[in-house]
Amino acid sequence: MVNKMYHILFLALKFLVERKRQTFVSIVGVGIGVAAFIVMASLMNGFQKYFVEQAIDLNAHITLKTKPEDIPDRILKIYYGDKIIPVILGSKPPEKKDKITDYKFIIEKYSNNPDILGVAPHLVSQGILKYGTVEKSGSLIGIDPNLERKASVIDKFIENKRLDVLLADENSIIIGKLLAKDLGIYETGKKVILTTPNGNTHLFKVVDFFNSGITNLDQTRVYLNLRTLQTMLQRPNEVNELIFKIKDVNKAERLARLISQETGYYTESWQFAYKNFLQLFKIQNYITYMIVFAILVVSAFGIFNIIMMTVMEKKKDIAILKTVGYEDDEIIKIFTFQGVIIGFFGYIIGAILGYSIQEWLSSLRIDVEGLIRAKGFILDRSILYFVYGFVFSMFFSILASFYPSYKASKLNPVDIFRSGG
Repeated sequence: MVNKMYHILFLALKFLVERKRQTFVSIVGVGIGVAAFIVMASLMNGFQKYFVEQAIDLNAHITLKTKPEDIPDRILKIYYGDKIIPVILGSKPPEKKDKITDYKFIIEKYSNNPDILGVAPHLVSQGILKYGTVEKSGSLIGIDPNLERKASVIDKFIENKRLDVLLADENSIIIGKLLAKDLGIYETGKKVILTTPNGNTHLFKVVDFFNSGITNLDQTRVYLNLRTLQTMLQRPNEVNELIFKIKDVNKAERLARLISQETGYYTESWQFAYKNFLQLFKIQNYITYMIVFAILVVSAFGIFNIIMMTVMEKKKDIAILKTVGYEDDEIIKIFTFQGVIIGFFGYIIGAILGYSIQEWLSSLRIDVEGLIRAKGFILDRSILYFVYGFVFSMFFSILASFYPSYKASKLNPVDIFRSGG
């Protein structure tokens, strides 16, 4: 049995060696497909994982806030009932105060929940920062640094780790790295004037920079003491947002619904907040895998072509093999092994090429600026991509070689000898 398998392998290799050029092209085709899959998967998933990790770290797993309601036909439906179909030409949203009235009770209640690691209050507003003659708008977030640490990993993104200064000095402020750059501030200690929507102004000292790597956040975020912002906005003891940090981020949607039902406030999970990006990532993945699929299909056609040509040219040899006792399944094995050999060596070349490209990309130090900012390419170096590459290369190679192998097994030796081979 072992001796027969040896002969089958020998014949498979001999047929391949006789068509060196075509065999080499087929192996290179499979290798390019495997390398493309490994590199593109590690690039795309590296970027996506980095973005999601940063988004989860930077933003609340769950956000509780009041939701502005704009129902243009609310008055007409109160007066005439729900059966009418009004046409509204213009409406003004109801005046509803943007605040969470019982926030201290909510914080105390959910701080003891085993699924929740921390809850922190926010007072969120907009403001204008002025440094010299330069003015830039920013998103103001009033925080309690002690509670903020429990509900987020804000310290990770504060460059000089001076978050506690907000507690000791209420005239201190932390601004986004890109916002500071836009204002012309490159070092701490500079004084900026903050103007809030109600017209109040205050002089602050920049004590640190917020640097997350997410461009739109670093261009807008401004952190200051919660009490200071409450005073400037003339909203004493008010907050308009609570953030929750939970143990299992995958449970965020379920917990958000539960908290909303229990408190009556609008809640939003991190998946909902970033649903547009998550949807975009899915489309990117589809495109990536379709491109790799197309490369592997072209490689499979190359394998199919070379084995089919071998079968056509080796009819006489196949007839002799059958005459000396080779069964149909053994003829199938001879030609299927050719596909396996091409797929295997194609995978080896593709894996080495893919790994080399990964190493080269990871060694590059270039400024990547866009949705995120990074020094070089962010790669996901998972071994799974090499495993999947092996599975895909072998699957397509065996699939492409099976039909020619089957055709070879069905050749009739008598017909071949009669026709002269």
